[in-house]
Amino acid sequence: MYTLVTILIVAVCVFLTLIVLVQNSKGGGLAANFSASNQIMGVRKTADFLEKATWTLAGSLVLLCLLAALVLPSSREANASKSILDSHIENAADPSAVPSFPTSIPTIPSEPEIE
Repeated sequence: MYTLVTILIVAVCVFLTLIVLVQNSKGGGLAANFSASNQIMGVRKTADFLEKATWTLAGSLVLLCLLAALVLPSSREANASKSILDSHIENAADPSAVPSFPTSIPTIPSEPEIE
């Protein structure tokens, strides 16, 4: 299920990118090609369609992201293969079992003088 939602998110992102690129920030874009006012889908209607498509795709992207968070595989399913860090933690040595090292420097007896 998570894979399906991820594929849908990618598809919505591609469509949203294309819709935004078709629009012109000054209100032209694809609508500028339809300059005749007597057409069925004139300049204003094209701009309205692109704006509605942008908002619809943005809203569906938000909903798909929330759905993806809900169907995200749980840690119990992903726990089948433990990480290397987890195995090192489990196999770590007990601090009380580590041998203690001397803290003082041993003194070396001086050599006797030979006469």
